[in-house]
Amino acid sequence: MTISRRTLGNTLYEVSEIGFGAWAIGDAWGDLVPEAQARETLHAAMDAGMNFIDTADVYGGGRSEKLIGSVLRERKDRIYVATKMGRWPHWEDTYESMEKAARDALARLGVECLDLVQLHCIPTETLMAGRVFENLEKLKGQGLIRHYGASIETIDEGLFCIRNSSAVTLQVIFNLFRQRVVRDLLQAAAANKVGVIARVPLASGLLTGKYTRTHVFNDKDHRHFNANGEMFNVGETFAGVPFEKGVAYSGKLAGILADEAPEATLAQKALRWILDHDAVSTVIPGAKSPQQALENAEASGLAPLAPATHEKLAEYYWKEIDAEVRGVY
Repeated sequence: MTISRRTLGNTLYEVSEIGFGAWAIGDAWGDLVPEAQARETLHAAMDAGMNFIDTADVYGGGRSEKLIGSVLRERKDRIYVATKMGRWPHWEDTYESMEKAARDALARLGVECLDLVQLHCIPTETLMAGRVFENLEKLKGQGLIRHYGASIETIDEGLFCIRNSSAVTLQVIFNLFRQRVVRDLLQAAAANKVGVIARVPLASGLLTGKYTRTHVFNDKDHRHFNANGEMFNVGETFAGVPFEKGVAYSGKLAGILADEAPEATLAQKALRWILDHDAVSTVIPGAKSPQQALENAEASGLAPLAPATHEKLAEYYWKEIDAEVRGVY
């Protein structure tokens, strides 16, 4: 299997256009993925050609980073790891706090320098105060990180980073339920050679098409305890659409996509839709099993969707979905 690669912003990284989102193997998706299974899943993803992994210090309180680090030590291929800081308890935008976060991540991953550090959806006022970017530059100067970017909640935050920082990447919720990004952010990112990392690409599983309106999630799963934004931004769960409506939307979208790659799943077509936007550097669906990782990887080999299909998907989004999206956007 061959996954196409794209340049990540203005770095020299050539990353797989399907990457690996490592939240699910860390925490907050129901029953904890056994370590052996998580490691097997990571190996399967890398064997399939994924050379970009996205994680964070808070995913399982460092568990995700440690799992990735243990797998990296067993491989000889070049794997780019992007981690995040800014959500750990007691984190502050001081240099001392950010240096500690970087050094702790280095230890968990077992590497000498972090490929990419992303601010993890920090408060807008903290982001715009600017001190975080000054400190990230210092971390680069100290040789602790190679590049930095920001995981953002709103398009305005993304535009601010483009205009007021040297961030090389923006990580943004982008999927068939979140299409404003196409209109309001992608062009600006491309014009400034800022890489776009698409997160929540399958709307927390809704865009797999496998759920019914009566499905009940594990009470430890964020799709249960944050379905309406009870714990953090509702956009991070189901991309902000109400679950029952999202199930109905997925069915309609599956109908629009029915004539595209009949052998492919709805999830693979949803990933292909994201990849059809050239400004996107990589998409980071999660996986908790080797089979899921392989299915995600196969989306890279699908042909681009027909222009007419893109038009129908956009029309349906703006007519039916956009007004129902909750959370900051």
